[in-house]
Amino acid sequence: MPNNHQIAASPDTVHWGVFSAALEPVLEIDSGDSVTLHCVSGGADILPKSGFEILPEHLEIHAKVAPAQAGHIMTGPVAVRGAVPGDVLEVRILDVSLRQDWGWNRIRPLAGTLPEDFDTLTLVHIPLDREAMRARMPWGVELPLDPFFGVMGVAPPKEWGTITSIIPRAHGGNLDIKALGAGSTLYLPVFNKGAQFSAGDGHALQGDGEVDGTAIETCLSGTFQLIVHKDKSIAMPRAETATHYLTTGIDPSLDVAAKQALREMIGLIREKTNLSREDAYMLCSLAADLHVSQTVNVHKGIHAMLAKTALHGEDHST
Repeated sequence: MPNNHQIAASPDTVHWGVFSAALEPVLEIDSGDSVTLHCVSGGADILPKSGFEILPEHLEIHAKVAPAQAGHIMTGPVAVRGAVPGDVLEVRILDVSLRQDWGWNRIRPLAGTLPEDFDTLTLVHIPLDREAMRARMPWGVELPLDPFFGVMGVAPPKEWGTITSIIPRAHGGNLDIKALGAGSTLYLPVFNKGAQFSAGDGHALQGDGEVDGTAIETCLSGTFQLIVHKDKSIAMPRAETATHYLTTGIDPSLDVAAKQALREMIGLIREKTNLSREDAYMLCSLAADLHVSQTVNVHKGIHAMLAKTALHGEDHST
């Protein structure tokens, strides 16, 4: 029987700004177990002065943990027994829930997709209605929330050393793919013993692109079932939802990222069918959609999405 574990956000269970194979795991679990990671988001400079609840552990982390680099506060890492380099870690995202009644969005000079157009630091605190699952924007419109974790990743190869959490790479990290909410599954290549999974960068709502550099950033809790696969090998993160397969491309060039995501999707199609390369490429042109994950994290993201019915047909049974 798989076990369920809980990890609270605290100075002893978070790492700030970096991924590294040298980080010690805060918990080791068996493959198939689930773990709930309680996470916080943002430094002391983003906290509201009044009017909103601030989680005590958020303040304690600010007081006791110095960021290793500018970047995200992540809970973890979690080691999974039996995982070794070359395996695949399946991350089933069972639940994503809000932890507070506010989020924040920030425009920073020299950042975002249009740094040449916006040179004034702008920080806005956005009320979140956790019961109605809506955000009330400063201009009065309410937007429906769709929470997910911007950062989910394993430890990178030892040879990479300590890397920033801002730039997504093959280990995952700051993918910012809004389709990866509750009910979806992320697949990550394993580079180190135990895989060493971490998550953070809670988003209450984000559009494809995350164009000003931030979503509605907030504190989330996520429950993840972690499963090690010995019979699979992938080079880049993949995912699936109830309805779609998803492959990723990550590169400073959106053109290169698009080619990478497309090649990954062609490979996925051929793994799941007997289609030729030409037929798989044709199917991508007819049925796959290329989405811009984000354009603001140095390495830009493209993800290709293919409806499962395009591979397996529709179920017309009654």
